[in-house]
Amino acid sequence: MIRGIHRTPPMDRVVYGIPLAEALADEITRLGARAVYVLASGTLNRETDVVDTVRHVLGNRLAGLCARIGAHTPRTDVVAAANEARAARADWLLTVGGGSVTDAAKMIGLCLGNDVTAPAQLDAFRAVITADGKTERPPVRSPALRSIDVPTTLSAGEYTAMAGCTDTVRHVKESYAHPLMMPHTVILDPAVTVHTPAWLFLSTGIRAVDHAVEDICSINPAPFSDGTSLHALRLLSTGLPRVKANPGDLDARLDCQLGAWMSIMGSQNGVSKGASHGIGHVLGGTANVPHGYTSCVMLPHVLRFNEPVNAARQKWVSEALGQPDQPAADAVAALIAGLGLPRTLREVGVTADQLDVIAKGSMHDRWVHTNPRKIDGSATVRALLDAAW
Repeated sequence: MIRGIHRTPPMDRVVYGIPLAEALADEITRLGARAVYVLASGTLNRETDVVDTVRHVLGNRLAGLCARIGAHTPRTDVVAAANEARAARADWLLTVGGGSVTDAAKMIGLCLGNDVTAPAQLDAFRAVITADGKTERPPVRSPALRSIDVPTTLSAGEYTAMAGCTDTVRHVKESYAHPLMMPHTVILDPAVTVHTPAWLFLSTGIRAVDHAVEDICSINPAPFSDGTSLHALRLLSTGLPRVKANPGDLDARLDCQLGAWMSIMGSQNGVSKGASHGIGHVLGGTANVPHGYTSCVMLPHVLRFNEPVNAARQKWVSEALGQPDQPAADAVAALIAGLGLPRTLREVGVTADQLDVIAKGSMHDRWVHTNPRKIDGSATVRALLDAAW
């Protein structure tokens, strides 16, 4: 008999399909926010009117604006923004942008709740993953601030209580977590995503596909996330090609946003990911490969590697992608190719001399150790990297 526990995450609401100005005004009033510190994508701030819309809605409740969070959420940028938010006496955080600013808000809450004022102090709160896959997380006090998130990509980090933050000294992306690091509210307005570069929107859509696929094929799947992940694949596999064909199709964009939301339910309930995520983390932190591209490059190869141990579950993936007669790896690869996204490590800038470093580093990521087919050591990871090369 199947057994388990479903946990309801500490998120208050997801608002979808309502224009940003209307949704944000309602939320700020409902929460009684007085001083909102905003984190925005630099491109959105420089080249669009989205941040102007936010400024207009907030008025004198705007406590500050940070539009300089780097890719993969560098520690230095996070702590600098946290110090600004502290000085401004912010009572809420608001993000408008992709995964880097989403994670930055989580980290700012952690910094303010744990008296972090310098980057090196974050060493005390990072997870340590040993080579045998054991995760050791130090005590972390509750974040001092919660956030309202307006995502512009499809990575879906806004639905989790974990953040990745990069130590730019050691060039390692590290994991931090606390249940209340999860945003309080998420606002999904597809009109805001039209400013996102096509490659970024589409590739983060494949990141969401990766979430759903690895949850379905997990060593510890859950019935709730099985259902949401399967529907996520249906929405994403039809929505992403529609967005590529017509970037102005807001219905297709909202389908993709809803698919990304549904793709992450397993992460909220402890469903373990596999090697596509695990290797992807290291590709991001060590080789600076964008999250979406790591999934484009690694997911088909990981599926082929795992197929001997979870063929029945992979059949579910093929069916949800509308390709019941194809192996899941081929169906995913076809979706990626049809979107014109990269499919090899060479295409995303990984050099041959980085492969051994990535393989060794991957053995310190928890998801490599929960891959459905056991990965015995860095040589196995290296073989996967060679296949993707």
